Amino acid sequence: MLAPPPVPAAREPLLDVPVLGPDGAPLAKRILLAAPRGYCAGVDRAVVAVEKALERYGAPVYVRKQIVHNIHVVRTLERAGAIFVDDVDEVPPGARVVFSAHGVSPAVEAEAASRGLDTIDATCPLVTKVHREATKFAKQDYQILLIGHAGHEEVEGTMGHAPERTILVNGPHEVATVEVADPDKLVWLSQTTLSVDETMETVRLLRERFPHIQDPPSDDICYATQNRQVAIKQVARDADLVIVVGSRNSSNTMRLVDVSLEHGAKAAHRVDYAHEIRQEWLDGVATIGVTSGASVPEVLVREVLEALGEAGYRDVAEVVTAEEDLMFSLPKELRVDAAGQQDERALGGRRRLDWQRQGD
Repeated sequence: MLAPPPVPAAREPLLDVPVLGPDGAPLAKRILLAAPRGYCAGVDRAVVAVEKALERYGAPVYVRKQIVHNIHVVRTLERAGAIFVDDVDEVPPGARVVFSAHGVSPAVEAEAASRGLDTIDATCPLVTKVHREATKFAKQDYQILLIGHAGHEEVEGTMGHAPERTILVNGPHEVATVEVADPDKLVWLSQTTLSVDETMETVRLLRERFPHIQDPPSDDICYATQNRQVAIKQVARDADLVIVVGSRNSSNTMRLVDVSLEHGAKAAHRVDYAHEIRQEWLDGVATIGVTSGASVPEVLVREVLEALGEAGYRDVAEVVTAEEDLMFSLPKELRVDAAGQQDERALGGRRRLDWQRQGD
């Protein structure tokens, strides 16, 4: 079983210490709040899938890996009756299991079938798109250079769709050592949650070595990952400090920290909860940028804003660089309830959403 996530500690109030300018006069404190932030359509779909499965079938519902990479979400679903496991061999034969938003390989699907498991696939549709690309190019005898991070669940799932045709490239530093069978029969794909800038640098270097390498049919880095990076770039240039809310195992969260530092923030820190903010981070800081990874519920951001408000950062300006209204359809098993009524969001579509689903 996956280890239970830690319980948030009691929070000590932050102190409202004046920030002085070069002339000794106090500076105004403010927060620049990036938007979009938090839940993307794929995360929302995956979390709702587990909630709907629990409503329809009752507890327990097993989930392979963390449904999304956020410890608060995992804890909340555990309280509702979800059981998170490392792999399907931990699920009792014949039980129900949900595949996480990061996707699985065909080998995992086959093992689940061999155990008679009732599966619900909550893989993000944008990850599924990459899986289909890998399968298609492998059938056409292309060698696939997959840009991503070793050990990440999404990478493991994608490589599992074409294991003999795929080479993992962890970043620009590995390009020089890549060896391929036919430089004229190459295509690159990528993990969906990477830094856009770093990925494009990797692609640039790959093109220098392999001029005939093909691009994927459409962008593999998801729109939400890109939108959150664009927003924090704009915030970071004016920020003395950036606080990114999200879990350490969330790739897109960690990239937001990197992007903040690369685009002007003097410091950047990641926190799961508001109590992790340290008083010394605020020394000499007049402007704080705040954002959150794509698997973070808005309630956690609000708690961070409340904590910073205690320290005098009560002027909050939202920096909006895009609006997101995409809603993915639910897994087919969950589009109708036990009474046969179709869920209002079953087939997805577009609607004006608040930036994130509220509550915890």
